[in-house]
Amino acid sequence: TPKVDVRGVVFRGDKILLVRERAEGLWTPPGGWADVCASPAENVVREIQEESGFLTRPVKLLAMFDRSKHPHEPAFAFHVYKVFILCEIVAGQATPASETDQVGFFGENELPRLSLGRVTEWQMHRLFEHHRDPNLPADFDL
Repeated sequence: TPKVDVRGVVFRGDKILLVRERAEGLWTPPGGWADVCASPAENVVREIQEESGFLTRPVKLLAMFDRSKHPHEPAFAFHVYKVFILCEIVAGQATPASETDQVGFFGENELPRLSLGRVTEWQMHRLFEHHRDPNLPADFDL
């Protein structure tokens, strides 16, 4: 059975919310492993709040990718589906947490070093394409 990794996609203007993982010092959209008995939307709202301090509302599924079909590093011994969900901020403020040591918003051309185990550069650019064109359908791997 594949593991499910949920990632929250939150924009403020034309900048995307990223958190810096304390363990490796690299950046990613907030997220993590989905817990059982909670929907992907419930999981992503929890992860965003835990990692960034923002309370959000899920809006739209942007993508569901098979991790093995993208150049994530390092390789995993198990199969992973990565679920990217667009969310809107409803409250809160940027607050690092136990797993994250920085929270910030970045433009498409100013992305910091990414945690390639969590998100690829191509995926990040695709999230910005979804932001520019909200009518794009959800992405998935064939």
